[in-house]
Amino acid sequence: MQTYKYELQESPGHVASGVIQANSVAEASNQLRGRGYLLNIAPMAAPAADFMAKLRSVNIEAGPSLKDILNFTNQLAVMIKAGINIRNAIGNIAEQIASKKFKGMVDTIKGDVEAGKPFSEALARYPKTFSPLYINMVKASELSGNFGHMLERISMYLAQQIETRSMVRGAMIYPGIIGTMAVVTVVFLLTFVLPTFSKMFAGKEALLPAPTKMLLALSAFMRGQWYIIVGVLFASAWGFLYAVKTKPGRAKWDWIKLRIPLVGKMLRALYISRGLQTMGELINAGVPMLETLTITAQVSGSTLYRGLWDTVQQAVKEGNKIATPLSKQNLLPKSVVQMVSAGEESGKLGEVLRDVSDYYAVELKNSIKTVTAMIEPIMIVAMGAVVGFIAMSIILPIFSMSKLVK
Repeated sequence: MQTYKYELQESPGHVASGVIQANSVAEASNQLRGRGYLLNIAPMAAPAADFMAKLRSVNIEAGPSLKDILNFTNQLAVMIKAGINIRNAIGNIAEQIASKKFKGMVDTIKGDVEAGKPFSEALARYPKTFSPLYINMVKASELSGNFGHMLERISMYLAQQIETRSMVRGAMIYPGIIGTMAVVTVVFLLTFVLPTFSKMFAGKEALLPAPTKMLLALSAFMRGQWYIIVGVLFASAWGFLYAVKTKPGRAKWDWIKLRIPLVGKMLRALYISRGLQTMGELINAGVPMLETLTITAQVSGSTLYRGLWDTVQQAVKEGNKIATPLSKQNLLPKSVVQMVSAGEESGKLGEVLRDVSDYYAVELKNSIKTVTAMIEPIMIVAMGAVVGFIAMSIILPIFSMSKLVK
């Protein structure tokens, strides 16, 4: 038999803990069921294996990805619709999970469900893995009884989020590679190539053009005081990261991002699509409006749009319609505000939001294609201009000196 450590609430404000022996978590939970509300139960390691258990508990494995959550949700939806009860379904899925960390989470969720907790409450134990949207949609399905259908809708939502995230990251990879290559090339030319020519130009500084003098001075500074450059770069990076962690700094950075040419349009489409899709899914799932707006603000991805949805929530609390505060902001196009207003009037707000979010999902894809197509030639031209400037600054003095010799 296995020894289990438990915590249970025997009465309001009083939590008791202890150990119990049983053949399984389910059996232990059944023994404790009549004594109060079970808060937590977990197997205890044997004394001889205690040291090894502590070593195994130091888990450096990354948490489950969004794709892992999607696979879990898809499999659970299929099993539930096939008529398998949720406890067996979760157990079957846990056996197939390769990640030890995620498998441990799913096993704990299964234990909570076997102990009588609702599935949504078991998921809420891991708020960093299962988002508020996920938990609230599951909670709504538990009340309405359409659990399998809701899991399918959650899967579709997660799949679209994964696709969107992949497209945005893909659009940023190429500029990042080109930018890195440009920096490395310039540093190499200034620190390794240019010094070989500086010996040739020694004593002839008066004959050198201004660009060449500037590059030679920069090269000497980079080789002699490189630690200053590294220190400035490190301090700048640290200062930027520190600033964006503060509320004013983050708001300013989010404001700047929306005004970057090409990129701003892509991000605006991303934030609008994500916010409206989240809101539409929650409304269609039957989640209360105030809670829907809270979750929409949390997943918005931008402090500006989070502030927008927080303002809408406050207005709804005061008895106003959603479209009223939206019309006073410039973060959503007027056409979107008009469609939201029409959805409220017709009582089909969830359907309208879903249609609008689908439109902006297409708009986001088009924006990403445009950004990718435009950034590629811009980066190549910029890199060519910098390298060409350095090359010409080296070659021109050589031609000038050769003419003087002749």
